[in-house]
Amino acid sequence: MRRLAIVLVLLAVCACRKANDVRPSDLGRPLSSVLGEAGSSGFERALTVRPFSFPADHGPHPTFRTEWWYFTGNLGDREGERYGFQLTFFRSALAADPPKRRSQWAANQIYLAHFAVTDAGGGRFFSAERYARAALDLAGAIDSPFEVWAGAWRAKSVDRSFLPLTLAASQGAGDNAVAIDLRLASGKPPVLQGDRGLSLKSVGPDAVPNASYYYSMTRLPASGRLTLDGREREVTGTAWLDREWSTSALASNQAGWDWFALQLDDGRDLMYYQLRRRDGTSDPASAGSLTDPVGKSAPLRRESVALTPRGDWQSPRSGARYPAAWRLAVPTHGLDLELIPLLADQELAVSFRYWEGAVEVRDARTRTPLGRGYIEMTGYGLPR
Repeated sequence: MRRLAIVLVLLAVCACRKANDVRPSDLGRPLSSVLGEAGSSGFERALTVRPFSFPADHGPHPTFRTEWWYFTGNLGDREGERYGFQLTFFRSALAADPPKRRSQWAANQIYLAHFAVTDAGGGRFFSAERYARAALDLAGAIDSPFEVWAGAWRAKSVDRSFLPLTLAASQGAGDNAVAIDLRLASGKPPVLQGDRGLSLKSVGPDAVPNASYYYSMTRLPASGRLTLDGREREVTGTAWLDREWSTSALASNQAGWDWFALQLDDGRDLMYYQLRRRDGTSDPASAGSLTDPVGKSAPLRRESVALTPRGDWQSPRSGARYPAAWRLAVPTHGLDLELIPLLADQELAVSFRYWEGAVEVRDARTRTPLGRGYIEMTGYGLPR
């Protein structure tokens, strides 16, 4: 279930204000006010199961209102230091039809990108954002050969087969530079989430489903360079790609979500999202999947997953309180996991705050390391 940052696009860009001029009253609006039915007229909607076509579906779907390419991963260097990274691109359509103005600046598509690096050994977390209209090559996406970009930040295929692809992003200069230059290789095939890729999130007025088209690439070998403090480090690890496009997703009683992407040492990969209602309860539409070492996936329904927050951590910047750790159990698959962040503070310091960071996966009883992953937590600290 993704992504909170698209809220920023709709609030800040549609209002024709700079992102850092967003008003506190805007930030307190429920996510359903911008990820729901409002403003959906003229856009295509995810209503029925559709065939997926790759590599074409890795590219943009401009007839839908929102879309994202979400790369996360855990990395290590030759000295044994651990890192996490996030590079994400969001597309938001301001109107269903292209503008009729002749200006080269005219565009109905806006792109937003987030870049973050976790330095576990150094106890540091870096985050940055950039956004631009899809005009004059400032930002955009193409399907063949695949590329999505916002300024100099980009994900780009080496050839027309999508994988391998390169990820590149940087922030700062000299001794303050933080950057990634990574190559992602082919791993497991795409996992179609939900009902063959149709992922139900809620039911809107008149029983119309709010849903997205959603697939994941759960285990992509990664290698390349990571720069911290101006110094390059050779790194290797494993990445994850989440892809969704939709026009409406959340219902008015939904406040946010907790998303888990876990890569286990035994070769299995687990994705689960818990949709949280505004009263704090878990929505029945919460769901996920468990993928075996050869890429075969099985659905996970809310009834089969026991998810328990453990402790809390309060952000010194936003004041939001997030769960400090999680216990996630799937008894039918013999899993009882403890999810421990590499750093407590992995809240992105961008225009709309949310927590997303690298975690270690352990056996909940023995605390034996079982893998690595990423967690995203949204909608915390906002009024219910």
